[in-house]
Formats: sequence, structure tokens, C-alpha cells
Amino acid sequence: MSAPNAVEVAGPDDAPAQPLAEIPATRHRRHRRNRRNLRDRLRRDWPLLLMVVPAFLLVLVFHYVPTLGNVVAFQDYNPFAGDSPLEAFLYSEWIGFGNFEALFKDPSFWDSLRNTLAILVFQLVFYFPLPIVLALLLHSVLSPRLRSFIQSVVYLPHFFSWVLVVSFFQLMLGGAGLLAQVVRDAGYTPPDIMTNPDAFIVLVTSQAVWKDAGWGMIIFLAALAAIDPTLYEAAAADGAGRWRRLWHITLPGLRSVIILLLILRLGDALNVGFEQFILQRDAVGRQAAEVLDTYVYYRGVVVQQYGIGAAAGLFKAAVGLVLILAANKIAHRFGEQGIYQKS
Repeated sequence: MSAPNAVEVAGPDDAPAQPLAEIPATRHRRHRRNRRNLRDRLRRDWPLLLMVVPAFLLVLVFHYVPTLGNVVAFQDYNPFAGDSPLEAFLYSEWIGFGNFEALFKDPSFWDSLRNTLAILVFQLVFYFPLPIVLALLLHSVLSPRLRSFIQSVVYLPHFFSWVLVVSFFQLMLGGAGLLAQVVRDAGYTPPDIMTNPDAFIVLVTSQAVWKDAGWGMIIFLAALAAIDPTLYEAAAADGAGRWRRLWHITLPGLRSVIILLLILRLGDALNVGFEQFILQRDAVGRQAAEVLDTYVYYRGVVVQQYGIGAAAGLFKAAVGLVLILAANKIAHRFGEQGIYQKS
């Protein structure tokens, strides 16, 4: 029985009223129990946490710390304004949105943005579905040994640098390449592929497909392996053909993965690449090969207009954030989880 002057606080429907004087003690016991559980988990998992430390430092140093440099987008940054980079930040003149005004008035920026969006749309249509098709074709191969061999051959180019990829295409399709020699020996004029600005968007997409389509299919192969085989057996017993099983079992099983990767691709929409384009920029000209990444490099590093280069990079990040939030919202409307879901 509680003290005569004690105040009781009503608990949940299935719990009795609790005296007010006992609440701090209960909270203190719960806090001690949580701290003890945290110590136990740290004592148990410290080897795993130690393994994560290098990756954490890598992300911290090369991703989070550089974001502090976005302040340059709002300054007339002068790296010689002080004796250290910190003093250069502090002593550079603050100009607000002046760099953004200069950026949006620059015709080269709009050319690079137009090229970036054109390449993005083209690759979403002709490149994004190819890893799915490759995964479906490879999944239908019955021999495990043959499947493993094809998978190794297809995703091996992912480990090549863009220098090797562009050099390979130059040796195959360039003016002095294998294709040109065969066509010339046959008495015809070889096509202009590597230096044709009109065909550049097809060229860079072909290079991206050859290099990364095999690597991109791995996640779809994992999703296909997670589909219950008894679903195919039951559908086949009911008379469903291969195409009906593909449409009603396989594609629904891949839908969540497809939507997730599409959202991530849209969030990275304005990052179509840097090395691939800067290596071929002189061959086809700036009008065809200038994208936002190369624009930031030439404007911010070569010309040393650091504020405009930082403003272009910040604009690119803001657009990516808007696209990924919008795509995730659309995924929620279709009943998918997306990259995050409100609790």
C-alpha cells in the first residue's frame, strides 16, 4: 500500500497506477540497464567495429570533410588571401549568390547541362535495361560451369580503367583501327566513329555498356536467386509458358530492386562521368563532350574560378537531391519501400 500523500500516475491500460516517487528510480534502473547492454554489445562486437574504422575514416576524410568547401560557392575565393587554406576561407570576400548568377549567365554551363541531360536520358533508355536482360539470359543457362564462365567474361571489363577502355575502342573503331583497315581493304571509305560529334552519345553509351553492364547484372542475379523456385513449378503445372512465368513471377520479383537502382541512378543523374569524357573531349570537341564534371574541372581548376566551379558542383548536388526525393516519393506511391521509408 502506498504512502498516504503519494501521488499515483496512471499507467497503460494493462498496467497498474505507479506512484510518482517511483518514476525517477524506474528511469534510473532502465538507464543503467541500457548502458550495461551497450557495454556488452561493444565488448562483443569490438572486432567488427575495428574493421569498420578504415572505411569510416575514408568516408569522413574524402566525403564529409570536403563538403565544408561548399562555402567557396558563396565567396570570391582567393587561395592566396592567407598563409593557410583556413585563412584563405576566412579572408576571401563573401559575395552571396554572385557565383550562381555568373554560372547561370554562362552559355558553356548550359551547353554542359544540356549534354549531361541528353546522355542521362539516352543511357536510361538504352543502358539501364541491359543488365536486367543479361541477368535474365544468364539465369536461364542451365550449366553452372558455363554460367560462371560467361559471368566472369562479361563483368571482367569493369576492372579496366577508362584509359584502357578508350584505348581499346580507339584500336578497334578509330581511323587507324581494325574496323577502318578492314573497310579500307574492301575498297570503301571507313566510317568516322571516334571523332564524330553526332555519334558521340552512342559511342560513350557503348563504352559504358561494354565496361559496366556485366557488373551491373550481379545484383539482379542475386535477386533472381532469391525467387522461390516452387513458384515456377506451380506456374508450369498450371500451364503457364515461359513468357507468362517471366511476366508474372520473374519481373515482379525484380521490381523492388529495379526501382531501388533507378532511384539511386536518378540521384546520381548529373554525374555521367569525368575520365571517359575528358579523355575524348579533344577528339570530338567541347560542344559534344562537355558535361558538368568536365565543366567544373575546366572552370574551377584550369581557369581558377573556384567560386563558379564550386557553385556548379553545389547545383549538381542540389538537383540530385531533388531527383532522388521525388523518385523515392513516386516509389512509395507504387507500394515500394524505396531507399528510405517513414516510420
